Amino acid sequence: MKLATPCLWRMALALTLIVQAGLMGTAHAQSAELRGAWGPLKHVHAGVLDVAYAEMGPADGTVVILLHGWPYDIHSYERVAPALAAKGYRVLVPYARGFGDTHFLSASTKRNAEPAALAMDVVEFMDALHIRRAVLGGFDWGARSADIVAALWPERVKALVSVSGYLISTREAGKAPLSPKAEYQWWYQFYFATERGHKGYEKNHREFARLIWQLASPKWNFDEATFERSAAAFDNPDHVAITIHNYRWRLSLASGEARYALLEERLSQLPRITVPTIAMESDANGAPHPAPEAYAKQFIGKYQFRLIGNGVGHNLPQEAPQAFIQAIVDADHF
Repeated sequence: MKLATPCLWRMALALTLIVQAGLMGTAHAQSAELRGAWGPLKHVHAGVLDVAYAEMGPADGTVVILLHGWPYDIHSYERVAPALAAKGYRVLVPYARGFGDTHFLSASTKRNAEPAALAMDVVEFMDALHIRRAVLGGFDWGARSADIVAALWPERVKALVSVSGYLISTREAGKAPLSPKAEYQWWYQFYFATERGHKGYEKNHREFARLIWQLASPKWNFDEATFERSAAAFDNPDHVAITIHNYRWRLSLASGEARYALLEERLSQLPRITVPTIAMESDANGAPHPAPEAYAKQFIGKYQFRLIGNGVGHNLPQEAPQAFIQAIVDADHF
């Protein structure tokens, strides 16, 4: 008995440690999820891409597709996605071409980033997953892609949440000079138009992204871990080419592809959006963005504009997740 007591004590202690470890593991897992640890990403061949994406929520839930911007990644939705999944939505967050683990299927495919190509990626992603309709939400490049899908394929979009509203533009409009103050905001676009800018971004893309984050969200005190989680996505081997092509295309300094020509022609007419839409803007958005009154007329379905205050910057979903979550839910129920 004298020997059994310490053995039983050790067993009890071991069981206690196992239970505690399990509880701690659960807490750590929950914390990791909130920090943006999505778990293993899924992959699907869609069009010219092998798309890497996160998925959360029930398989039979209303589909919500969340689209990130530049230079950001899926972690912009690290709090939005699990909250929507908890509400019963099937949430998909794909990496755009040139980001994260999304890759081209062929080395010979043009590293094209014209708006029609990025929007077609969304439609082909939906097709590959047999998704007929979805609620689309996005900001920056992601909002532009969501706008285009809503404008050209309204039957595929149940509702739309677009940060900075209507972001469809034309290359013809891009030829017109802006005011000096407005041109100053686009400094990086002119930088990318040069070979020096191309090489500079290739060499310093992480430092460049950090600067854009600071300028676009001057009151967002993101920490190093938050930045590094997203910055890893910029190590994609096609990221620099995609970035440079996107901004050069806007200035008519890079050509597109014939397969997108008809889509770009339709977009040049600035098609109006008929699907239920909530447009959002933040009070401390330091990135170039249109005035809400300038684009309101482009939304001719159910429409609402929301201004988010308290120093929120350009990366609205990550800086004000609750506001973005509510917008998705409300747009879905318009």
